[in-house]
Amino acid sequence: QMQMVESGGGSVQAGGSLRLSCVASGDMYSSRFMGWFRQAPGKEREGVAAFYTGGGSAYYADSVKGRFTISKDNSKNTVYLQMNSLKPEDTAMYYCAAVLATSWIPSNPLLDQEYHYWGQGTQVNVSS
Repeated sequence: QMQMVESGGGSVQAGGSLRLSCVASGDMYSSRFMGWFRQAPGKEREGVAAFYTGGGSAYYADSVKGRFTISKDNSKNTVYLQMNSLKPEDTAMYYCAAVLATSWIPSNPLLDQEYHYWGQGTQVNVSS
């Protein structure tokens, strides 16, 4: 069974930074698509950033391009989301997700329906 645990959320002022971590256990860290998603109260879950952990380009939502960076540390089975220049509209629960199979190539890497495994989430609050 695969599990993912997020951490790193918290409360910051606008303009600040946070780094979220997602530790993947089991087979999770075999090369596959993984991503970060977020959901604010009353809103639908949206894709923030995604990539193939085996290498290649990353995908970002337009709202976070230039501010957020997805990365990985293979030695720690960990995927990160570095968030800079945070805005109040970035306030949400952030989730780490992974596709079902290593061979699965999402048609849209930022679409949550493409992902099968989810962490429990970590809350990010940005005040103005």
